[in-house]
Amino acid sequence: MLDCEQLSFQYSESKSFKFPRITCPKGETTLIIGQSGTGKTTLLHLLALLLRPTSGSIKVNGFKIDGLSVAEAAQFRAQNIGIIYQKPHFVQSLSVEENLLLPNYFGNLPENKSKIHDLANSLGFSELLSRKTNQLSLGEQQRVGIARALMNNPKLVLADEPTSSLDDLNCNRVIDLLQSQVNQIGASLLIVTHDQRLKSIFANQIEI
Repeated sequence: MLDCEQLSFQYSESKSFKFPRITCPKGETTLIIGQSGTGKTTLLHLLALLLRPTSGSIKVNGFKIDGLSVAEAAQFRAQNIGIIYQKPHFVQSLSVEENLLLPNYFGNLPENKSKIHDLANSLGFSELLSRKTNQLSLGEQQRVGIARALMNNPKLVLADEPTSSLDDLNCNRVIDLLQSQVNQIGASLLIVTHDQRLKSIFANQIEI
């Protein structure tokens, strides 16, 4: 599903990153581990087409995506890649339901309110759909962020430090939620983290 090799990115002459070959087979989870400053978030932004690599190639489902134009990258990302940010970013003036409809809009897809209600029921926030996102707790925002990433049934889900600020109990809950939801849509899951607790959960690991 995901295959990238010889990937590098340069912010400046004194700050650049080179990454090992990274693969994430269809329906599996791959863990990218590294300490702060090793380029984990940069890597995720490259894979999500939010940054353009200095060199190397990125393939999703056999399709080479690193050479896409800005408009093509935005369209491909909206339809094929779900992103779970460490800190969820929402449009504060919109309700939870309206925020969850945005992926449909950006992917040029019909509004899928039934998908919203299915995800809200599965993730336990169905009573919050009419609220503004700034009225939610951090845990509730996190679950809405997971739902938003899954709205268009992506082929690849990228999660940036989804458990770093959680205690052990909530860490396990979030991982269980992520895996169960991703398994339902048959997506591949790549988690970027420095949380050492996850090393005992996932067999597929790449250290950078």
